[in-house]
Amino acid sequence: MSPTEPPCASGYANRLLADLGAPLCVSLRVEPHPALRWAQCGAMALTGYPQQTPQMCPVPLASYADGILAALNALRPHSPVRHLDGAQLLGERAALAGYRRGGDIAPGGSCRLLPLEDGWLAVNLARTSDWQMLPAWLEAGVIADWAQLGAALRSRRVEDCLERGRLMGLALAPLRRRTPAQVPWCRELYRSSAPRRERGTASPLVVDLSALWAGPLCAHLLQMMGAQVIKVESSARPDGMRQAAAGFYDLLNAGKSSVALDFDQPRARAQLRQLLLRADIVIEASRPRALRQLGIGAEQILAENPTATWVGISGYGREEPGANWVAFGDDAAVAGGLSQVLWDCTGRVMFCADALADPFTGLHAALAAWGSFQQGGGRLLSLTLCDVVAHAIGCAALADPAASRARARQWSDRVGPEDVAAPQARPLRAPARPLGADTTQILAGLGGRA
Repeated sequence: MSPTEPPCASGYANRLLADLGAPLCVSLRVEPHPALRWAQCGAMALTGYPQQTPQMCPVPLASYADGILAALNALRPHSPVRHLDGAQLLGERAALAGYRRGGDIAPGGSCRLLPLEDGWLAVNLARTSDWQMLPAWLEAGVIADWAQLGAALRSRRVEDCLERGRLMGLALAPLRRRTPAQVPWCRELYRSSAPRRERGTASPLVVDLSALWAGPLCAHLLQMMGAQVIKVESSARPDGMRQAAAGFYDLLNAGKSSVALDFDQPRARAQLRQLLLRADIVIEASRPRALRQLGIGAEQILAENPTATWVGISGYGREEPGANWVAFGDDAAVAGGLSQVLWDCTGRVMFCADALADPFTGLHAALAAWGSFQQGGGRLLSLTLCDVVAHAIGCAALADPAASRARARQWSDRVGPEDVAAPQARPLRAPARPLGADTTQILAGLGGRA
């Protein structure tokens, strides 16, 4: 790499470790060029239009993923994470589901970049209920397919649609350039004032309240580092990924204990609270109001359990104005600026790989969680899908659109057709536990009954 290119895997690892206050330094013996990592891990095959050349991304995201794995290994040497391919983790869902690049249609199919009167808007209709909200959102008649939605949006303004849609709970993101100022990838929102004891290298108890991809990946990596993980789901609304891409739920959740609770019942909410008070690390990935409606607040739990670390993963943060905005991986990557970078390089609108903000944030969250645990916990940490992506772009040292184009051309010249591989997933070694399989045993350990 030339002196003008940013540090990649090891440089990114050391930057994140420094942010966490970890007195460690990563030095990788072999560090392939970021263009080759992008091509070989499957991300390039997922970027661009069908039947056209796959696209290079001038942000070294695949190398950054490698760097995070190296940082995790520095925090917990000799754990099984040392055998993982960080960049490969970005494409595992696509590999198992058979997704392909779709240009302005995300590989998963539920998110599209649509033209409006004054710009472009990423619209993610991942839930059946999203389609049902479209007439109210646009004050229009029945909108039954993407063609009708595109026609309804074409004469409207981005900001008007964005404001109203976010209030209604739709996952939307505008295509536009973000301020180049550096964005923090992790924010500490609360620190317990109670004395904290050092945890050293002990194995933490992790309570995973998250669903889909980012949070479960975070918990999966912590499990590989030696944590005991209890996955808690609503018995009425379990993790939607259970019914999604074949094997992907099992890949991320095998080996975790499964607890299912009916959160409509006061007793179940009390049992959840007791479980959280015993946790060393809590992972949640819902909007903050979801747990508050159950009478549970992160700050309250940390006040009573001052050695715990609470990792909150969200689309746009725990504070206003974004606390109640919905986001999924594809639209969050657009909000973070990745599609704008690709627009600068190609002059065309397109998604960057498959829901990239999800696995990328999951990797960062695992690093933040274990780093806090080793330092004694007592912290509420907030990671947002949008800001993690924006942080990565900021680290890429792309001064302007011309710099993005120049690097994309240079990096593309380093890659031949034989280097562009399809995404790959690790072998499935075991199924995840059935919903609620461990509820009785876990609750008995709390002194309660299922």
